[in-house]
Amino acid sequence: QVQLVESGGDLVQPGGSLNLSCAASGITVSDSTMVWYRQAAGKERDWVASILIDGGTRVANSLRNRFTISRDNIKNTVYLQMNNLKPEDTAVYTCRVLWPDYWGQGTLVTVSS
Repeated sequence: QVQLVESGGDLVQPGGSLNLSCAASGITVSDSTMVWYRQAAGKERDWVASILIDGGTRVANSLRNRFTISRDNIKNTVYLQMNNLKPEDTAVYTCRVLWPDYWGQGTLVTVSS
């Protein structure tokens, strides 16, 4: 059974940092593309970043100077490091494995003073 469990979401002040985790079971994160999405209240879900089988990474243009995606093959976990957070980063962040296609439940990030 495939499970993706996100953690690390929190309330943080503008300018702060968070490192989100997506712990996988039932799949090997290095055997598929892993993806982070986010969805703010009342808005559509947006793609944030992907990490490919070969370790290559892709980050949305508007976020690439602040967000980094990585993985730990031993821990079978994918991370999203977010720096210099802004109120507009407030959203539920969800990870997904493409093959097979599974989604986590999401973790809430709130950026507010």
